[in-house]
Amino acid sequence: MATIHKIVSTNDAPAALGPYSQAIVANGFVFCSGAIGINPQSGAVPESVEAQAEQVFANMSAVLQASNSSFAQVVKTTVYLKNMNDFDAVNKIYAKNMNGALPARACVEVARLPKDVLVEMACIATV
Repeated sequence: MATIHKIVSTNDAPAALGPYSQAIVANGFVFCSGAIGINPQSGAVPESVEAQAEQVFANMSAVLQASNSSFAQVVKTTVYLKNMNDFDAVNKIYAKNMNGALPARACVEVARLPKDVLVEMACIATV
């Protein structure tokens, strides 16, 4: 059986920084690439981890909406932190933006992220 893939692209989130898509819809799921805290209009990245995390959620929300999905439909997230000391601050923003949804999640500290940001998030959701 052939799988139909649909590339998702929206101007309401930053364009991909490389040869990948913002998201792919396949077999009833949307696979969202990692979102970082770039403002899609200005290209600016806020300095604080809290402001970056808020922008990550705004960007991810735009990609989910363009995929006919939402945070309520997210089943798995992966959060990448430059510094695990930011875990509590990002967790507060995560909880607020997920609005009660409790998807499976991994959170890892990494050596470096694109554009030297402090936080990145990827997710999988149903459509």
